[in-house]
Amino acid sequence: MGRLTTHVLDTAQGCPGEGIKIEVYRLGGGLRQLLKTVETNDDGRCDAPILEGSELVTGEYELVFHAGDYLMRQGVKEQTPSFLDIIPLRFGVNDASQHYHVPLLLSPYAYSTYRGS
Repeated sequence: MGRLTTHVLDTAQGCPGEGIKIEVYRLGGGLRQLLKTVETNDDGRCDAPILEGSELVTGEYELVFHAGDYLMRQGVKEQTPSFLDIIPLRFGVNDASQHYHVPLLLSPYAYSTYRGS
């Protein structure tokens, strides 16, 4: 059974990114459909897969991480607008029976992602 998961790691502080709101969208046909909104727990993960089973189908998706609020809570003081605020990650699912783990490695001035396991 396929599933989509994520986690956030604050690489500047070496700790999980707790309390980050994440929206998941399905993209297609010029549309962007909000499927779900979740929040990371104290381990920087979601309590359950974001999408699982029949919820995950072949296609394009977008995870939108609301990192700015988290960074402000961590004491990152900047002028407005913040350097990083909303971080969209677009990716494709070509085999919905697989596990797609899409983590976010975050610091106040950079981020990266990869397909994990």
